Amino acid sequence: MVSLTLLSTALMGLLVVGTFVAVAQIGAKRTAPGAGSISRYDAITGTLSEVAQKPITWAISFIMITVGIGAVALLAVGSFGVPEGLSGSLLTLVYAAVALLIAGFVFFGAYFGARGRGLGNAHGVAAGSFAAGLLFLVLIVAQLLVGVIG
Repeated sequence: MVSLTLLSTALMGLLVVGTFVAVAQIGAKRTAPGAGSISRYDAITGTLSEVAQKPITWAISFIMITVGIGAVALLAVGSFGVPEGLSGSLLTLVYAAVALLIAGFVFFGAYFGARGRGLGNAHGVAAGSFAAGLLFLVLIVAQLLVGVIG
């Protein structure tokens, strides 16, 4: 139980640090309106946007994530000579990856749903955060009622 508390504390600390770094980076990239030259940031985001809009990118990343999670799960439950302590950790890693994927699906589904209806980025982030928060609230209620986790 103590290790879960420490892990949760470490993850929340990383989330807070990541939030501050992201806010600092966004604030540092602002330029005056009418600045004619293309910045390095705009070039990188433009290239990444083009890559992210191709369906083959999404297909390949889905296959890679699926094969990766399947391989780690197979390694955790199979008899490949992996020590018992490591196999338990690998299985926990698989559970965490699947939970992260589900939470990401819920967040980005709500985000793009709000953006597709003409709302702004802030509204999309608010909708995604609200949906992810509801997902975590449902998980906590299920844990308290029937003990879903461990």
